[in-house]
Amino acid sequence: MDFYSLNLAGLLLLCLVLFLSQRSAGAKPQPGPKPKKTQRKQKPKSATSSLLSSSSSSSSSSPPPPSSAGGSEAEGTKRNGKLTAFLLAYTLATASDWLQGAHIAALYADEHRVSPRAISLLFATGFGTGALSAARIGRWADARGRKRACLAFCGVYAASCALTATGAVPILGLEKWRMGWLVLGRMLGGVGTSLLFVAFESWVVGFLGAKGERGEELRRVLGVMSGLNSVVAVVCGVVSEWLVTTTGTKKAPFLAAAGVLVPAAAVIWTCWDENYGRQDSAAAPNTTPGAAAHTPSRAWTVLTRPRILALGAASTAFEGSMYLFVFFWAPALRLAAARDAVAPSPSGLPYGVIFASFMASTLASSLVFNTLTRRRLPPARLLVAILAVSAGCFCLLFSATTAASFSLVPASHAAFWLFCLFEAAVGLYWPCAGALKGALIEDGVRAQVYGALRVPVNVFVVASLLGMMRMQGGDDAGAAAHGKVFGGCAALLAATAGVVWAALGGGEV
Repeated sequence: MDFYSLNLAGLLLLCLVLFLSQRSAGAKPQPGPKPKKTQRKQKPKSATSSLLSSSSSSSSSSPPPPSSAGGSEAEGTKRNGKLTAFLLAYTLATASDWLQGAHIAALYADEHRVSPRAISLLFATGFGTGALSAARIGRWADARGRKRACLAFCGVYAASCALTATGAVPILGLEKWRMGWLVLGRMLGGVGTSLLFVAFESWVVGFLGAKGERGEELRRVLGVMSGLNSVVAVVCGVVSEWLVTTTGTKKAPFLAAAGVLVPAAAVIWTCWDENYGRQDSAAAPNTTPGAAAHTPSRAWTVLTRPRILALGAASTAFEGSMYLFVFFWAPALRLAAARDAVAPSPSGLPYGVIFASFMASTLASSLVFNTLTRRRLPPARLLVAILAVSAGCFCLLFSATTAASFSLVPASHAAFWLFCLFEAAVGLYWPCAGALKGALIEDGVRAQVYGALRVPVNVFVVASLLGMMRMQGGDDAGAAAHGKVFGGCAALLAATAGVVWAALGGGEV
């Protein structure tokens, strides 16, 4: 077993140990007496236990309305059923993203014959469209409904996948417009990504609530979402590779991604309730359309609060660094391996195994987040730690990818471990940031603010890509370019950790 396969096996074993330990911990009775009546009302939780694993065994139910025990149990069963439907639709939505994400650059280059410089421009177009559309999408979701926004994601993203896949296929003599189809597909992909990050999380926060015991349950569900996302990424990576091998074309994963969104839309349409922006995030979900249609000034007021500004700085620094990591990890590892005394295997680096290792690291850390939730670690302090550790990772990556060796191990091995550590930080970041946004942002403008927070992230990535294109002239990145990227990310993350500590670190949010 080679180095990368051995590490993947160890990470998967770690995930299994963490999962089993949480199952056993969740099976133990929780400390503190609870009224018998409340204990009976916990029974409907079994409806979602298969999806929430150990988290569901310790989750808190929302305060039931005054009614008979049978009515409360029926209400709890209905609520858990809707949560299960949400997790199913969310899993299918993220599957559509992971199925095609690993092959998009290869599809552009190999089958659409797009130059490296044009590929960078296509990616920049997607992020630029996301920046322009994010805030408007959030306002629309609050006013017209988060369920409707999730349905819109299914349609928009399916169209993006179809256009990206068929751009090189002659359609009624329009093959000469191939680049135009690809640009349109990338633009729709940018809009779809904004919808994915804004609408789904806004819906579940509105459904569960973010205050008191509901806030604790929301943190557990966000941890489950992060774990599901990691599992789906691994499975979709294997499935997409099988589709490419079986069909002989890299268009197959894109068409499969579009197909996956059909059952996702069906689940959302038939099983979800609509909810809208409302004034009080602790209240029941608002079912009145247009309640948040005229709240831009209130959204601006929320956005300019020091805590929200600090949260926006954290999302820009961390998520922007994450997207740059996605672009540069493969060439960085390739160059580091070329500088090692020990050459890689004749077939090259096992990118599939390496990607699976990254996702296993994310899964392991999402399981750790559930443990931290049970120990009531404030998410604000955890976010500071995540930013600080990530800054350290990028600082060390600068050395690992620009030096012939790193300490006593080959540079490629050190870079791989650091990449895995950063992916573990990603697994902690998503539920942590979701919990903070759920607690700090009022529901009346939730999707608007979520969308606005994505604008600087997209602008940061577009500016970085354009800067890299200018520095490289469109060629593959070299060690000097990687050093500038990783060093810049390290400095930005370290500074942001200080900002977040000043604004949030001392609180119990």
